[in-house]
Amino acid sequence: MDNTLLKIEHISKFYPGVTALNDVSFTIDKGEVRALVGENGAGKSTLIKCIMGVEKPNNGTISLNYNGNWVSGMDALQTQAHGMFANYQHVNIAPDLSIAENYFLGKVPKTKFGTVDWKKMNEESQVIIDKFKMDVNPLAKIKDLPIAMQAMVTISKISVNKDIKLVIFDEPTALLENEKVETLFHYIQELKQQGVSVIYISHRLEEIMDICDTVTILKDGTYVDTKPVSEVTKESLVSMMVGREMSDIYDIRHFEPGEELLRVENFGDDHHFRNINFSVHKGEILGFFGLVGAGRSEIMRALYGVERHTTGAVYLKGKETRIRNPQEALELGIGFLTEDRRADGLALPLEIKTNVNMNSYDMISKSGIINLKREEERAEEFSKKINVKTPSIHQLVSNLSGGNQQKVVIAKLLCRDPEILIFDEPTVGVDVGAKEEIFKLIERMTEQGKGVLLISSYLPEVMGLSDRLIVMSQGNITAVYDKEQMKNLTEEEVLMEASIEE
Repeated sequence: MDNTLLKIEHISKFYPGVTALNDVSFTIDKGEVRALVGENGAGKSTLIKCIMGVEKPNNGTISLNYNGNWVSGMDALQTQAHGMFANYQHVNIAPDLSIAENYFLGKVPKTKFGTVDWKKMNEESQVIIDKFKMDVNPLAKIKDLPIAMQAMVTISKISVNKDIKLVIFDEPTALLENEKVETLFHYIQELKQQGVSVIYISHRLEEIMDICDTVTILKDGTYVDTKPVSEVTKESLVSMMVGREMSDIYDIRHFEPGEELLRVENFGDDHHFRNINFSVHKGEILGFFGLVGAGRSEIMRALYGVERHTTGAVYLKGKETRIRNPQEALELGIGFLTEDRRADGLALPLEIKTNVNMNSYDMISKSGIINLKREEERAEEFSKKINVKTPSIHQLVSNLSGGNQQKVVIAKLLCRDPEILIFDEPTVGVDVGAKEEIFKLIERMTEQGKGVLLISSYLPEVMGLSDRLIVMSQGNITAVYDKEQMKNLTEEEVLMEASIEE
C-alpha cells in the first residue's frame, strides 16, 4: 500500500429523498491520473466534496497517505493543509479582486514591515500567468474577464501551492478553447511527473482517453468498475455509464427553414462586437463558434437586452423592434439560456417549482394572484417533459446535479413557449445521456417551427447540430457556412477562421 495515496472505503451520502452515494470504495495511487465518469446524478460531485471535506459522508472513511501517515476525517481547511486541492465545475473565485489577489488569497506575502508585498505578489502572479499562456494583467479584476478566462485563472491558481498531493479537476475544459486545453493537459502531465495524483472528471470522453491512466465508473451513486484506459473505448464507457449503447448524439433531424423570425443588421457595441449581420428562420438552428473574446455571448446578451448595443437594428418577423431589457425580450417571444446557469439562470435556494415558473408567473396570475394549482401543474409538466431527475418539484435546485440544474433552466424557458431560443453553451457540465436529451429537445423545438441560436465552444457539437454556422473572431464575423458547405467542412477550417486577427 506504500504507493497508494487515497483510500475511499464504503462511502455513502444521503440527502432528503436522494441517495447520492451508496457504499463506494476504490483507491488511487501516487502520480496516477484517474478519470471519474458517470451520468449527471451518478454521484461524482458529491464524492469529490466528500474527498475535499466540504461534505461529510454518512458512512465510510476517506484516508490520505500524507508522507507515510494515514490521515482521515479532515474538513475543508485540513484537506488543503495536507496538499489536496480542487478545481470545481463552477468558477469559484472572488470577482471584485484582481487575479493576483485571488492567487494569494489567504497567503498574501508580506514585507519586513508586515505590510502586503504587492511587488512580489504581482511578479509571482505574472510567472503563473506566463506559465499558463494567459495574455492578461495580474492587476485585472476577475469580474472584467470573460468567463473562459476566469475558468483558466481558477485552474492556474492551484500552482501557487507548493506541497501538492492530489488535484481534482471537475469539468475543467468545459469553457476553454483548444489552445488552453492543451496548456491544461501539459500541466496535468507535469503534476503526474512530480508524483501528484489527479482525479479528472469530464463528459468529453476523448479527453479521458488522451490523458488519463485509469477510469472509475459510477452509476446512480454506486461503484461500477475501475479499468485501465487502455482497456476501454468511448463506446464501452458510455455503455457502463448509462446501461445502454449510445447512438450518434448529433444525428438529429433537420427541417426546411420557414419564414424569417429574427434579423440583426449592423449590430455593434463599443467594445465587444461590430457590424454583425445574421438572420434565423422557423425550424432552423443557427450556430455560432469562436474562441475566447470573439464576442458571441456579448451579441446575445445585447440582443436580449441584458447589455446595450450602440449601433444596428433588430427585426422580429420583419418589423423593427427595440429590446431594452430581458422582460421585453421574453414578452416578444425570445428565450435565453445563459452560459452561466448558476449566476444568471437559476435561483438556487428555491424549489424546482418556483424556478420553472419564474419567467411566466404573469401567464398564470390574475389581478396579481398566482394560480397555485397551475403553478404545480406547469412545474410537473415541464420537469417531466425534459426528464429532470428529482423526487419532487419541491426539491431545492441547489440539491440537483449540474445536468439536472441545466434541465430546470431549459424547462423555465419552455414554460413560456418562446418562438426564438438562444442556447449559450447548453451542455456545459452535462453528461452524454443528458446531452442527447437536450439535442432531441432542440430537434422538437425546430420541428415545431421555433428558431434556435446555438453557441458552443465544442466544435463537434456546434458543427454537428447547426443548419448554418457563423464563425467569429475578435468581435467580427469571419465566415458563414450554409448547409451545403457544412457537409464537407472540417474542424481545422473552422479553427482557422476563428483565429483570424485584425
